[in-house]
Order: sequence, then C-alpha cells, then structure tokens
Amino acid sequence: MNLPSYRLPATWTSSPHTLDGRVVLVTGAYGGLGSAVVRAAARAGATVVITGKRKRQLEQLYDAMIAEGLPEPVIHPLDMESATPRDYEVLADGLQRDLGRLDGIVHTAASFAGLTPIAMHKPDAWLRALHVNVSAPFALTQACLPLLTRASDSSVVFVLDNPELVQRAHWGAYGVSKAALERFVTILHEEHDSGALRVHALLPAPMRTTLRRMAYFGEDTLQLPLPEATADAAVYLLSAEAAAARGTVLDLRVA
Repeated sequence: MNLPSYRLPATWTSSPHTLDGRVVLVTGAYGGLGSAVVRAAARAGATVVITGKRKRQLEQLYDAMIAEGLPEPVIHPLDMESATPRDYEVLADGLQRDLGRLDGIVHTAASFAGLTPIAMHKPDAWLRALHVNVSAPFALTQACLPLLTRASDSSVVFVLDNPELVQRAHWGAYGVSKAALERFVTILHEEHDSGALRVHALLPAPMRTTLRRMAYFGEDTLQLPLPEATADAAVYLLSAEAAAARGTVLDLRVA
C-alpha cells in the first residue's frame, strides 16, 4: 500500500452535531456499508443525499430512516454502471440548485462478481468492475469538485479492501480495481494536499456484508460485526476533526 496508514483516535466519538450543516453524498446507499454510512451521517447532523441504481430500494431506505426518526434524506437515483458524464453534471447541478452546497462524498458502491480465475473471467464482468469501482468514482468526484472546493472544509472518502488479500489469485477485476483506486486516491490527494478539500481512504476490518459472504466461502459471516464501526469511521473522515488524516488510509483492521 502506497498511502500512509492512520488509526482512528481512541477518544473520538460522533455526536448529533458532528456534521451539522453539511451535505454528504453516499453512493451505493442501500448496500450493507452504504446504508450504515447514510444512517451514521444523518445521526451526526448531515443532510444525506442517497444514490444507487434501484429507485425502489432507495425509497425503502428513505422510509426506514423516517420510521427510525432519522433526518429525511434526499433521493437521487444514479446507476454508476451506465451513467454518462452528463448524468454526473446533472447531479452536481441539482445539488447546487436544491441544496446550495456539497461537503462530502463517501464512495461505497462496488462491483464484485465473485472469485474467478483470469482464464474464466467474463470480459463484461471485468469491464463492469473497473468502471464501477474506479472510473465512476473518478467521474462523480470530478463533476462535484467545484462544489467541494467551494466549501470551507470538505472531504471525499474512498473505500479500499485488504491489499494483502485482494492481490491473490482469483480476485480478478475487483482486486485490480482496488489497487487502481488506491493510486487514484494518492494522485487526487497530491493535487489537493492543502486547501479546503481533503482526500481520504478507508480500509474496513472484516464485516458482515453481502460482498464478504460472496468472497469468503464457508465463513460464518454472522460472527462478524455489522458495518456500523466502519460507518462511524466514515463520519470521522467527513468531519473537520479528520484534518490530520488527509491523504492517508484510515486502517480499521486490528493492529
């Protein structure tokens, strides 16, 4: 891993005012990690824009949050597999028009088709993983840069995966895409190593998600923690308190 490692401060805790007044966009919002980040950011006081390709699942997340007494999120369907540069521009324009600002993005959307030898990897699945996991986060972030750099303090959070594992046999396009995403984070940070916009990477510990179940056959994922701890770490990176962590990977694995 090229990025320097950083640890979550032991004394840090989120509060209902941690993200007060901030607008945060979460991709893959109805996934395991995505929905946890959405809820954590909302509890911390942010206005959360939830995106994903299935409008019905976004609506279900919206309804669940209202039922839980959480602040009302903003729905913006976005299929990162098929979205064009114009679609990202429309999203950014809508944020400016309707909310007047953007203070953070958390990229939790991911494409993973299962462990596959290169010789058997379907080209369509390969291209989809590289696009959703690398090219789409680039395009969305680029479209939102004018809004992010206009804020007094903003951050973009990219979710990585364990580099010692995903470089092994059969991790295919997903493993390649996560390596490419780390390099993208490095370059983006070099271009924004000072000023309002902070660039962060987040490396979760093993957690109970659909992707984990697909990747680790035979593992009892019910014994793993839910994604809430990772979601709280994402809130930390969205907050002004994470200034010292810019340009690093917040490593949540056990030391």
